[in-house]
Amino acid sequence: MTSITTPTVAESPGVSWPVRVRLILSYAILFLLAFSFLYPFLLAITTSFKPLPEIAANPVALIPETWTLEGYRRMQNLNVDRWAFNSALVAVSITLGNILFASMAGYALSRIPFPGDNLLFLGVLGTMMIPGIVLLIPMFIVLKQLNFIDTYMGLIFPKLTTAFGVFLIKQFFESIPIEMEEAARIDGANRFQMFFRIIMPIARPALVALIIFTFQGAWNDFMFPLIVISVRQELYTLPLGLALLRGGLGENLQWNAILAGSLVTTLPMALIFIFFQRYFIEGISYGGLKG
Repeated sequence: MTSITTPTVAESPGVSWPVRVRLILSYAILFLLAFSFLYPFLLAITTSFKPLPEIAANPVALIPETWTLEGYRRMQNLNVDRWAFNSALVAVSITLGNILFASMAGYALSRIPFPGDNLLFLGVLGTMMIPGIVLLIPMFIVLKQLNFIDTYMGLIFPKLTTAFGVFLIKQFFESIPIEMEEAARIDGANRFQMFFRIIMPIARPALVALIIFTFQGAWNDFMFPLIVISVRQELYTLPLGLALLRGGLGENLQWNAILAGSLVTTLPMALIFIFFQRYFIEGISYGGLKG
């Protein structure tokens, strides 16, 4: 039994040579652009398996001449396990808080009219226009007054909800037909039952997108933990701990150990995006549906 293959555009007999040449050049340029973006990431991975003399002699070589695990063995002498636990605890707590509070706020703004609701939503959007660096000092002062400095609560509490999460979920909820809730209300469902049993299951694509955005931001955050954690190094997150290795390894920086730690930081986010890519793209597409 013979299989039937569909010819590509470049192989079709009706396509002229100039068109084929343009297609080939287009794919070549796209390949070069993709490789230029991937090269630094691949270089970081392979450099983590190089010995230090080889890194110093040829730092931009992609393929190591000698493969070694000395960088990863050096990581065992550091407190990476505790840093990873702190990052996971903070990121998961912040993500769960955003799922609950951002979805409830987005539902209230999209379904429950009240005086000043549009003004309140504009105020939420306005906070997204303020650079985060401007808020660091006021936030530090508030956390200092609350005795949240050098605590898990200080790392988690201010990030439990974000303006972007409220905006994303509100836009998605407005795309859901209100007739579904009216039918549930006729059957005797109250507001919380409609929210948790009808709206939340339908909003899975937007929630997955929010999870990825929030977890990524919390996992990779460096500046905020830097101002919250000043004394207790056991509360360091992975980005904070790995960044401070630059000053803790002496003059001869152990680049293979630093890049091995960077790979440990990057791998969870890469896996999350790969497995949830479909929901991620579907969820963020609702950001501009209504508003």
